[in-house]
Amino acid sequence: MSELLQSIQENVIFLLQFLAVVAGLFVVAYAAEKFAAKKTQTAERVFSTRKIAMIGMFSAISAILMLFEIPMPFAPGFYKLDFSELPALIAAFAFGPVAGVMVEFCKIVLKLLFKSTSTAFVGELANFAVGCSFLLPASIIYLFHKTKKTAVIGSIAGTFCMTVFGTAFNAVYLLPKFAQLFGMPMEALIGMGTAINGSITNITSFVCLAVAPLNLIKGASVSVITLLVYKQLSPVLKADHSPRQIRESAYHKAS
Repeated sequence: MSELLQSIQENVIFLLQFLAVVAGLFVVAYAAEKFAAKKTQTAERVFSTRKIAMIGMFSAISAILMLFEIPMPFAPGFYKLDFSELPALIAAFAFGPVAGVMVEFCKIVLKLLFKSTSTAFVGELANFAVGCSFLLPASIIYLFHKTKKTAVIGSIAGTFCMTVFGTAFNAVYLLPKFAQLFGMPMEALIGMGTAINGSITNITSFVCLAVAPLNLIKGASVSVITLLVYKQLSPVLKADHSPRQIRESAYHKAS
């Protein structure tokens, strides 16, 4: 009984930590939008009826994409590639960092409704936090100067941040927490990597050879697709915006 209570307590603490991460990233996104609005002297609301509707739509698309996972030959089976950040990045470019963070969070909630967690919420926290480490730098850079050039720069910066943060976050927190919640030694997790790549012998080589390439591939592919489709989607997404805001769109300006 005491072990069960301890397990429940650990899971509740982890869930509270998850919600704290969500709140912290939302605050960062909100502060960035407010600062950008003040600097550019615009009065667009962080939330509007249209934005909320778009966030809901992109969240649903993102949750569906999250269900389609592609195994990577260089990583253990619990690391898979998905394109759920694609709708979130489009929403972040179109409506700001807050919208991107909200899509990420709503995506996780919807995913848990469709398919319960198989990783004691560790995988969901990883997906949310690492996804936001990609969306926030990309959308914040784009927010201050909406041109095609800054969209490219932001996407590159976001991919770099996601690769570095995701690698470090897995090594320092997520993998140890995963081992703790499932009551398995770290050596067992590392062994899963060793079975795929003999060069993986410790936690450092594990994240560098399995996690980092996965995040790099994901960031690069999502960035390329977004840059290709955003020009066509932007006029529709911004249909009810003011002429000035439409002119400021990245793909209505010469780079």
